[in-house]
Parts: sequence; C-alpha cells; structure tokens
Amino acid sequence: MTHTIREKQKLLARVRRLRGQIEAIERALDSESGCEQVMHLIAGARGAMAGLMAEVVEDHVRTHLVDTETHPGSLNTDAVEQLLEVVRTYLK
Repeated sequence: MTHTIREKQKLLARVRRLRGQIEAIERALDSESGCEQVMHLIAGARGAMAGLMAEVVEDHVRTHLVDTETHPGSLNTDAVEQLLEVVRTYLK
C-alpha cells in the first residue's frame, strides 16, 4: 500500500485546510482588502502548500527509497535524515 493511501485522511485534511486558505484569499480580493492582508493570506497558503509537499516527499523517501524492512543494513540512516532535513528547510 502506498503512503498516500495509508495517510489519505491526514493528507485530505491538510488539503481541505489549504482550500480554506485559498478561499480566504479569494474573499479578501473580492472584498478589496488591503494588499498587506492579501499578502499575509498568500504567504500562509504558500507555507501550507510547502508543508504538504514536505510531508509527501518525506513519506515517499521513507516508504519507497529507504525501506529498511526490504533492504536492511543497506542504508545510511544519518544521510537520509540529513537529506530530509534539507528538504524540510528548503520547502519552508
């Protein structure tokens, strides 16, 4: 079973929150809110999208690339953690 299926409900909840953030941007633009308010809403949505991507990438790496049950001893777990930390930082 793929990680997106296993984590389906959690991922869908994040997407639904993201949809709410996008709708808030739309409402702000429609009601002619100030640019500062709109930029804050956009920054929040961008952060949420990056967080979603980081979670899916991390699960993908852990499930498909570094599965210790399938390939025990063949991985450098420190290198994996370092890579994932860089990805998390990059996607913030």
